[in-house]
Amino acid sequence: MSVSRTTARRGLTLAAALPLLAVALTSCGYGAEADKSESAAPAAEGKALSADTVKIGYFPNLTHATALVGIQEGLFQKELGGTKVAPSTFNAGPSEIEALNAGSIDIGFIGPSPAINGYTQTDGKSLRIIGGSASGGVKLVVNPAKIKTLDDVKGKKIATPQLGNTQDVAFLNWISEKGWKVDAQSGKGDVSVVRTDNKITPDAYTSGSIDGAWVPEPTASKLVAEGAKVLLDESDLWPDKKFVITNIIVSQTFLSEHPDVVEAVLRGSVKTNEWINANEEKAKASANQALKTLSGKALPPEVLDPAWQSIQITNDPLAATLQAEADHAVKAGLLKKPDLNGIYDLGPLNKVLKAAGQPEVADAGLGAR
Repeated sequence: MSVSRTTARRGLTLAAALPLLAVALTSCGYGAEADKSESAAPAAEGKALSADTVKIGYFPNLTHATALVGIQEGLFQKELGGTKVAPSTFNAGPSEIEALNAGSIDIGFIGPSPAINGYTQTDGKSLRIIGGSASGGVKLVVNPAKIKTLDDVKGKKIATPQLGNTQDVAFLNWISEKGWKVDAQSGKGDVSVVRTDNKITPDAYTSGSIDGAWVPEPTASKLVAEGAKVLLDESDLWPDKKFVITNIIVSQTFLSEHPDVVEAVLRGSVKTNEWINANEEKAKASANQALKTLSGKALPPEVLDPAWQSIQITNDPLAATLQAEADHAVKAGLLKKPDLNGIYDLGPLNKVLKAAGQPEVADAGLGAR
């Protein structure tokens, strides 16, 4: 089943005008408070860089393993010396973007859709994408008693995390490729798209209020542990089975004023990714310990192991796939065609990669000039 992947657009500038946009984004979690819980991390030591503190935001999700492990193991702090890491976690991309715009965080690990939202809604003035973090880790999982084939999805109730988020757009695009019709705003049509917070999706599945879900890990594996079946791995729809699920963003103000701190964070990210890929079991355990610290509960092996296997940790932001994901949101009618020129600044990352003897990464023509 081929899915076309084309240009670049996707900041949730909902095609229907600003009032609708405000309503939609409120329902997606704008204004939600950050969770100030912190993983146990080493104290800052030595001389500080140009900023005393760098505030880093991320999600308590396995698709944010670079942040989970890098903070848990002190790998970011080691590169920053006397500049203290101040982490904050978020449950939704919109609230993290709001925090970045307000100066509550300086750097964030975040999905492609909210990154594009943040960029386009400020006319390209708020942030830059400065690196990649993860690919994959998204699946369509279903009740095998109700859905046995992809065609059986028609007429069923399928959850996505929130209106206009990365998985919601991917599912709407897949529905369109099947030739089915769904109103993107209401989720009604040949398939019922039910926007459901990942935290309650497993309960919604066990209660029978949804028949499946297009969701990231570890939610997908939590559903499988409840008896669901993986019907489709989104990676199978992409060239080389790779698509961006987590980027690293930075406030343009912070990047301009503290380039040395940004470069140190990127060194920490590159070294964390190298350690994760070289030490799978230790890294998996570290990420799970970080999740336990943040949420009070570790993932059981039957959820952790398959979830971890489906995620690829990478420095590459996979810029070409950001373009395609943005196009899908335009196609779904969720946003007007935005101008993403300048959304990337990969100069600092490529400097770090070159020094580490690793291949540089590309911005697909969307870099800052």
